[in-house]
Amino acid sequence: MSNIVLVMHLILALILIGIVLLQRSEGGGLGIGGGPGNALSGRGTLSGLGKLTWLFAVLFLVTSISLTILSARNQSGVSVVDQLGTGTTGQVGGIPELNLGDLTADPNQPATPPKAE
Repeated sequence: MSNIVLVMHLILALILIGIVLLQRSEGGGLGIGGGPGNALSGRGTLSGLGKLTWLFAVLFLVTSISLTILSARNQSGVSVVDQLGTGTTGQVGGIPELNLGDLTADPNQPATPPKAE
């Protein structure tokens, strides 16, 4: 089910990108262009492409919410870190544990060299 919704979501995204790129620029982005007539006038009625943009945008949001709900429903209560598992003793997830003994030493005392074995 989620694969079908995901494919629909991707198709809607591509269609939405195409429709937005087909539309005529009205200027006024970031306050530039558009001429003095646009300053106080309201926006005109939506064109056919504008209505299609709204339709596909709403469908895109519906598929986004649907994918979120499906993902939450399929998710197990186990963390990704828990799925890594534990290695041998002293290791977490195959990564060796750090030895913090040297870091907890008194900073006023000179460091002692490690003993040779």
